[in-house]
Amino acid sequence: MSTVPSPRVRLSENELHRHRQVAEAFGSDPERYDRTRPRYPEALVNRITGNGTKLDIVDVGCGTGIVSRQFQAAGHTVLGVEVDPRMAAFARQRGTDVEVAAFEDWDPAGRTFDAVVSGQTWHWLNPVAGAGKAARALRPGGRVSVFWNAELPSPEVLRAFGEVYRRVLPDSLVARQWTANAIDGYVMLCDKAADGMRTTGAFGETQEWRFDWSRSYRRDEWLDQLPTHGDHGQYPVAVVEEVQAGIGAAIDAMGGGFEMRYTTIAVSAVRNPE
Repeated sequence: MSTVPSPRVRLSENELHRHRQVAEAFGSDPERYDRTRPRYPEALVNRITGNGTKLDIVDVGCGTGIVSRQFQAAGHTVLGVEVDPRMAAFARQRGTDVEVAAFEDWDPAGRTFDAVVSGQTWHWLNPVAGAGKAARALRPGGRVSVFWNAELPSPEVLRAFGEVYRRVLPDSLVARQWTANAIDGYVMLCDKAADGMRTTGAFGETQEWRFDWSRSYRRDEWLDQLPTHGDHGQYPVAVVEEVQAGIGAAIDAMGGGFEMRYTTIAVSAVRNPE
């Protein structure tokens, strides 16, 4: 599977798992990805891990280890599974044990775990195959939890950024993200994940959780992380630079910074007893 997409791919949210090469483009600059991507609320980590007992956790699509390190910091043991060897190498450098494989093809080799987690990744998997592999890797009573950070910009930010994307990348996935209610797309991803879990017959009732929080960004901070989002990696450098220039000017017009609200949205289910 190619790790750097060359042809432009028009993505459908209903078939994101068929275009995993787009996600793998993020590995071209793992240091930037790790430095700039937002983390996840501590309340989410606590909800997944429950009573604080040390857990053995699989982090699906662990990337640079952002999620893994949050669970490790809480005292748990984490094994990452990551398809991109560049991302995996970075995660190992930061202290996470990683096995390189697509999760659907990954072999647990007889091991079982207390939890399977996945941050900002599950939509790149076939949801039924992914849930089936999670069920096989979990001990009875173990929990699978998949989650995303949904950006909820203010009307001012949404309007200003949307104008740039409509002008420079009018048909792109990222343009659609700035012209619609972001939470709706993530609810759809959660619904698809829940459907996959139910299809296996291996899990109890699915639960949806939400955690609201916010982060302030200065101009350079936002522009630094911008190439790690959406399908920016499919476009020529000059086009991405034009987007960055337009977004930078929009942030300057807001006084050089802005507040981004987030909702971390998760779907979770417990493995049935044997």
